[in-house]
Amino acid sequence: MKIKNALPKLLVVLLAIVLMASCEEEIGTIGSEVIGDQDVNATLDITSTVQSYSKEFQAVQTNGLQINQLGIYNDPIYGMSKVNLLAQVALETPNPTVNFLPRLDSVVLYIPYFSEEITDELDESSYVLDSVYGTTPMDISIFESNYFLRDFDPNSGFEDIQSYFSNQNDLFESFKGELIYSITDFLPSTDTYTETTFEQDDAGDNTSESTIVAPGIRVKLPEAFFRDKILNMEGTPELLNNNNFREYFRGIFFEVNGTDTNLLKFDMTAATLDIYFTSQFDRPGARNPTREEKKITLLFDAINVNVFKNELNGQIQSELLSQDQQNGEDKLYVRGGEGITAVVSLFGEDNDGNGVADELDEIRQNNWLINEANLIFYVDKEAITDGYKEPERLTLYDIENGRLLTDYNLDTTSGESEQVDAYTTHLGRLVRDSDGKGDYYKLRITNHLSSLIHQDSTNVKLGVIVSQNVAVPNFQEVLNTNSSNRNYTEQVPSSSVMSHQGTILHGNTSSDLTKRLKLQIYYTDSN
Repeated sequence: MKIKNALPKLLVVLLAIVLMASCEEEIGTIGSEVIGDQDVNATLDITSTVQSYSKEFQAVQTNGLQINQLGIYNDPIYGMSKVNLLAQVALETPNPTVNFLPRLDSVVLYIPYFSEEITDELDESSYVLDSVYGTTPMDISIFESNYFLRDFDPNSGFEDIQSYFSNQNDLFESFKGELIYSITDFLPSTDTYTETTFEQDDAGDNTSESTIVAPGIRVKLPEAFFRDKILNMEGTPELLNNNNFREYFRGIFFEVNGTDTNLLKFDMTAATLDIYFTSQFDRPGARNPTREEKKITLLFDAINVNVFKNELNGQIQSELLSQDQQNGEDKLYVRGGEGITAVVSLFGEDNDGNGVADELDEIRQNNWLINEANLIFYVDKEAITDGYKEPERLTLYDIENGRLLTDYNLDTTSGESEQVDAYTTHLGRLVRDSDGKGDYYKLRITNHLSSLIHQDSTNVKLGVIVSQNVAVPNFQEVLNTNSSNRNYTEQVPSSSVMSHQGTILHGNTSSDLTKRLKLQIYYTDSN
């Protein structure tokens, strides 16, 4: 290999990256087989080897997520999933004061939906719900949990955060305690609630204030359970601090049952459990005793764990167990939740044994300057049900090291106010049949490929999976997999764990040559 002055070439590469970051190309057609549009004088290559197969995760870490789920999702491709929730509770104010002769008025559980308030021309408000799916009633059973959720992992000497996984439903069910309440035939609604709070002003007079509470799961729970569990425990060590309290009242397990889709997504840390009561400020026997209205609030801002019970489509399950990891597959299954990812390998084999794929070695020797590089994934329309709602976004990551690519960090669309439009230079939104060829995703890996060529970066395997929100950069652990190939760090983007959707893509061996998975490279040969 010839060694030349690297500085001018490095400047050219940086200039090319800046130019591409500053303009968004419109998607068009070049030739009869590829998608793309280039304003620069570049050569197009679609001959580089790209191989891919699907990999199912047996369990994913589900604590520490920004969004929690509860309900049932009946996917017409993948089958039924039931999502339960174990939530830890904490006292908003430890060691609460109850005073004398308390009388419990009500216990209200409130889990707000994601929603948007709309005000019409008459200044009247209404709400539009978000992240609520399905119209089939379901039952929600609310149990006390006797399972203790730890903050730290004892196997690490209590240095690492304890991970909890999507396959622990049976374990949590075995620790179910008393049934607190059952909600039958539950359906989400846009109903709001009026909450009245009472306070004393500086003169000692009682004042009240009414506020509108946005839509959510809002139910009154039985009073007897919380009278015994909370009010009657005033002054005991169990309520002294939250360490004691979490050992005493270990959590609430939400279990769902139903026949079809009714799935909710929400921020459980915004949920509350309010215990309303009145008590006497003066000791019993006092003349003209004063009673005051009080409230003890329990929060869910600690550990929340989703657990899944999946009934995966039998045919898909069979195909996932027999994936051709050497040559790739004709169909790629990708799904969020307790998910399925597509594993992508670039540039084929290393036949000369020098540790670098032969095709990549040749590109390095030819010193290509990469103007643009894309992975093009076509949706396999024949494999999905008519009317199936395809996911809007896929995310791409380094599956061997559990991290995002450099293209993600350099994407200039990262600050878009609408999350569906964020990071669209790198992780293009679903393009819906704009050229008569079918729906496809265009995932740009220009900087990743430039690093492989000019910085001798490792040619790692890539993962492609459905994303709920590509603007979330965090990762979750993968407990284990069905594959015997475990030579990479087991992690997956947390945005995929929060997604319920899936799709099927054409793989690199698809019988439809025009829709096969492609690595599309626009380059300039600087030799």
